[in-house]
Amino acid sequence: MTRTGEQSLRVVVEKWLAFKPLTAARVTAFGRTASGERRYVCVETTHNGEQLALFFFRHDDGCWRVFPAAPTLPELNLERLAA
Repeated sequence: MTRTGEQSLRVVVEKWLAFKPLTAARVTAFGRTASGERRYVCVETTHNGEQLALFFFRHDDGCWRVFPAAPTLPELNLERLAA
């Protein structure tokens, strides 16, 4: 079962890099962001004779996007302050 909004990396790569069925792409880098919280993948391909590379970042909702997720900030619990 997939979470709301979740889609595969392949779907997002095909959308952003305007794939044709015979076009090849390859993952050239992957890992976690410096904070270690988020996953990323760099995908490269050749399109109209030019080499293209895009980074995709995995968000908490399961979607892959071309921009990193906002950092998780500490939250203040008002119930503890009221006691």
